Order: sequence, then structure tokens, then C-alpha cells
Amino acid sequence: MDTGRLDLNLLHTLEILLEERNVTRAAARLHLSQPAVSAQLARLRELLDDPLLLPAQRGMRPTAKAEQLLAPLQTALRQLRETLDASRDFDPAAADMTLRLACTDYAQAVAVLPFIQRLRRLAPGIRLAVRHLDAARLLRQAESGEVDLALISPDYAPPGLHARPLFDDRYVLIGRPGHPNWREGITLERYLELEHVVVSLGSGDFSTAVDEALAEQGLARRVALSAASFLLVPEIVAQTDYVALMPQRLVLASRVPLAMADCPFAVPGFGVSMAWHPRNHGHPGQRWLRQLFSELMAETAAA
Repeated sequence: MDTGRLDLNLLHTLEILLEERNVTRAAARLHLSQPAVSAQLARLRELLDDPLLLPAQRGMRPTAKAEQLLAPLQTALRQLRETLDASRDFDPAAADMTLRLACTDYAQAVAVLPFIQRLRRLAPGIRLAVRHLDAARLLRQAESGEVDLALISPDYAPPGLHARPLFDDRYVLIGRPGHPNWREGITLERYLELEHVVVSLGSGDFSTAVDEALAEQGLARRVALSAASFLLVPEIVAQTDYVALMPQRLVLASRVPLAMADCPFAVPGFGVSMAWHPRNHGHPGQRWLRQLFSELMAETAAA
């Protein structure tokens, strides 16, 4: 039998015909005309190589093969309907699933931590597996299911993934309260005199895009420390006379007492987007989690 020629409509018709044993009543339940149901019965007889229903004194009687088919057919169609209903009616409070999330340490601090707090309250059965973002491998990880969702700069999101802007951030200058050379509204001259911490992810470089921009104007700042992560910089600055340019959301998330001021020259901000594979696009649980992220980040931006 060529099962590829069987579609869901034919199976549903077969189920109703075997339950009713009457074409007229089956047509009424299916909201079809009697000739349409008779035509479908003819196709089923051809595909299954069996008459399925035979004329009887009252209605029709099923063949032995039809009787054998009815119970497993009802079970299979019921499971399919329950699966489809569950996917339409996603209940976060009752959900049992895992979200595999890839992001940087910066995104963990400013987005994932508040997300975890909200998730525990709304969907305690959803587990979160956080891994370090590897932009070069992200597409392959998303295709294989190693990563369900990534928080990534739009500039680095691989083609082939869905993406949605999540939030924007800007850089601010931070220093410890009581810093001897700190002034609100710091001038460019004073900025260049201060000792700076920069973040160089894994390379240990003392020069960043900011230093390159200053060099184009014939200027240089004093970089005293190169850190491998954003997360420790607020603590370092709070306990030294170093200053640093840091993403404002991270400074606020750190809750470390710090003085904060605008940079005396223009420093471009940046955006963070969510990225996910098309296979997860319509998944009700994944869709709910993406919406939760969006709403949460919108709330923090408005706060």
C-alpha cells in the first residue's frame, strides 16, 4: 500500500465511517455531502485493497480488516489531536521543557539573571541551560538543537536564523565614589589623564576601538588594566582609582556603588538581539519564552 497517498482527511473520514457504519450519518458529522463521502470511501477501498464496509440490513457492516483498523486508528488520531491541542494551548505553569540559551557574560548579567527570576515565578517546570556564546559555531549549534536561543549582537547573528531586537545599551564612564580626580561632566582632557580599565575578551590587548578612535585625533588615554570579562570591572573600579567605559545596563545590574557620567566624546552604543533556528519558530513554548524575554527587557528599559 502506498501510504503516501493517505492524508489526514481520509483517515478522519475512515474513522467516522467505521464508527457510524452509515454514509449519510458520516457525511453529517463530517459536514460533507453524501457523494463526497462516498468518493472518499471509494479511494480508501482502493488504497487499503479492502471493501471496508459492506451493505447490511441496517446500514453497513465493517469487514474483518476494518474492525482490526478501528481501535488503533482512533488511538492514533486521538493522540494527534491531543498533541495539536497542547501546542495551541501552551500553559507555562504546567510546562516541562528545557531552554538551551547561548550568550555572553554581559548578557547573562543584564538579561539572563532577571529572566531566571521571572521564569521561576511563571514557569517553574522550565529548565534553563546557559552556555557561552560562540558566534562562529552558532548556526551549526542551532541546527543540531544544541542551542535553542541566542542573545547576540545583530552584526554577528548568522544568516539563516530568525532574529528579533531585544534591547539597546550605551556606554557610560564609571569611577568610585570619592575618586580624587572625578568630576561630573568630565572633560576630554581630564578623561585622558585618568587610568582606565578596558575589556579585551580573551586577548589581553590594551587597545580597543575607543583607543583607535582617539588615535585618529592624535590622542591617547592611559590604559592600566586589561580585563577578560565585563563582570569584574565594576568591582575593580569601585575599589581603585581606575575608571572604565561600561555598558550602562551592566553598571545598573551590578548594584556596586559607583559614580557614573557621560563620556566626553561620542561612543557608539550597541544592540542585542535574540536569534533562533526556523525549526523553533512556531514552537509554542519557545515562542512564549521569546516573548517573555522581550517584555522583560522592555520593562527594564522603561524603569
